[in-house]
Amino acid sequence: MARMSMIEAIRSAMEVSMAEDERVVVFGEDVGYFGGVFRCTQGLQQKYGVARCFDTPINESGIVGAAIGMAAYGLRPCVEIQFVDYMYPAYDQIVSEAARIRYRSAGQFTCPIVIRMPTGGGIFGGQTHSQSPEALFTHVAGLKTVVPSNPQDAKGLLIAAIEDPDPVIFLEPKRLYNGPFDGHHDRPVTPWSTHPLGEVPDGHFTVRLGEAVVRRPGKAVTVLAYGTMVHVAEAAAEEAGVDAEVIDLRTLLPLDLETVATSVKKTRRCVVIHEATLTSGFGAELVALVQEECFWHLEAPIMRVAGYDTPYPHAQEWAYFPGPRRVAEALVATMEA
Repeated sequence: MARMSMIEAIRSAMEVSMAEDERVVVFGEDVGYFGGVFRCTQGLQQKYGVARCFDTPINESGIVGAAIGMAAYGLRPCVEIQFVDYMYPAYDQIVSEAARIRYRSAGQFTCPIVIRMPTGGGIFGGQTHSQSPEALFTHVAGLKTVVPSNPQDAKGLLIAAIEDPDPVIFLEPKRLYNGPFDGHHDRPVTPWSTHPLGEVPDGHFTVRLGEAVVRRPGKAVTVLAYGTMVHVAEAAAEEAGVDAEVIDLRTLLPLDLETVATSVKKTRRCVVIHEATLTSGFGAELVALVQEECFWHLEAPIMRVAGYDTPYPHAQEWAYFPGPRRVAEALVATMEA
């Protein structure tokens, strides 16, 4: 075991995968010589050469399109889109090509690519560096969508994603990159601290895609969260004094509905949290699924706590985030319903 930040864990995952499988290639804007804007790929080009870790032009559609072609011919590209906000020019490639190639070819071709993208706010990046568009990917049949909440999961999930035969969208919450992130605060504490976040196994290991995990056992209410919001949910439960069971979804698609339904049937209450805007966010899908699976067990309406339905603020982003105060209020209201 080694103590790592999420950045170091992600880098370790790529390094392990490249060492074990020569088909794995890493590329994107500034990922080679510079080591990536967040340094997730630092040192990979020096270790594995420019043929396996290389820079690309500022062309997201070209990055993903090239990765799809490489995957169809047997390679396993792990590409970086510098911020998830930049993926829109590549969205057609992701939806119309990567997600459909297995079906369109009747299984003759697969598309084993991973598209890594920093997501969410926390760096005062404004509207073009802080979005949380995970719902755009979960709506697309043929894609898997992953959002880790800690370094160990980040490494294990990324290795599993690289080994998966189909395209995986791998979203990395920027607020968790360097840590430590204190979920009790509605504002940055040490947003660029270099202190490690957690213990991470050395070498190769995987966290299976499609499996959620209970982060905080409880009996009174189930809280569904992913990424940064897992830490906010844990802090809110403590502040509200509510015996909440916090579930870290880890993989949004495929979703571990069994773990979710088992918890909700036990607690009989549910609160859903995500950083993205409320309307048509992934939380709406979670609410629908919980209602379908657990309707006769529920004793209160399912509540959502999310970002506001406004353009993403810049200087006020920490007021925009669902913080522990807002989540705690939702927990109390659910218990009183």
